Amino acid sequence: MKLKILIWILIGIQFLITDLCAQTRTRQEVRDTMQLISRFSIYNDNYFVTGVPTNKGINSSTADAKYQISFKQIISRHTLPRDTYVFMTYSQKSFWDIYKDSYPFDEINFNPTIGVEKAFFDSEDRINGWGSLVFEHESNGRDSIYSRSWNRISAQYSRLLSPKTMLHVRGWIPFGYKSGNPDLIDYVGLGEIKLSHDIIQDKLIFEVKVRKGLSNDFKGMVRTRLHYSPFKHPSNQYFMIEWFAGHAENLIDYEEYKSMIRVGYVIKSNEFDILKRKRDRPID
Repeated sequence: MKLKILIWILIGIQFLITDLCAQTRTRQEVRDTMQLISRFSIYNDNYFVTGVPTNKGINSSTADAKYQISFKQIISRHTLPRDTYVFMTYSQKSFWDIYKDSYPFDEINFNPTIGVEKAFFDSEDRINGWGSLVFEHESNGRDSIYSRSWNRISAQYSRLLSPKTMLHVRGWIPFGYKSGNPDLIDYVGLGEIKLSHDIIQDKLIFEVKVRKGLSNDFKGMVRTRLHYSPFKHPSNQYFMIEWFAGHAENLIDYEEYKSMIRVGYVIKSNEFDILKRKRDRPID
């Protein structure tokens, strides 16, 4: 009986792997796709959300709005050595006190990058991963005692764990941060992991991102998101509920622990759709 169960498990795993590989793009299809996609696109998700804290009183000073704009420009479409492509990105995350008089901005974080990316292929020459190596700068654009900034060399690798689940692992080597925020690494650590799962394809998506600081106690963050699309046809537009718990959501007060629940609207990036099984129908 146990042997039969083991055999069926092995058959199921083999079927899953075969199904996943059979539907992913070949090396030539990846190259063709890179020639056809727009040079200018969304990079990280673009969103506008608003919400309240869960660990303190709710008032006009603790409730806020957060929004992000993020885009990517492919600099070179031509395959460089080792099948790499050069790109640059810009992301801007803003924290807006819309419930206070005069609606002031609490902080704006700027994050430009430049780097290279490449696809990874299995023994059958089908794509099974996507990696990037970039130089990043992040700062809040302020001076004096309010200045917060850091630089890093970041490497990221993304791949499908199953047809509906994608893993992103990202690590960095930080530098240029000790003058304004010398203990920043105690809170942001040296990397993060993000997992995304399509509960219902093109309709309901769950994401969780985890980061651990270098200090011995709990300093880091957990961010969970649930995306829901009310549209009849596949779209990159969703409603989102987000829960952030931890440190360094922004730079000005990275040492402060926050627990915020926010809801709003998001235009999701299709940055890693190239890893997914090929679609039979286009997205609106």
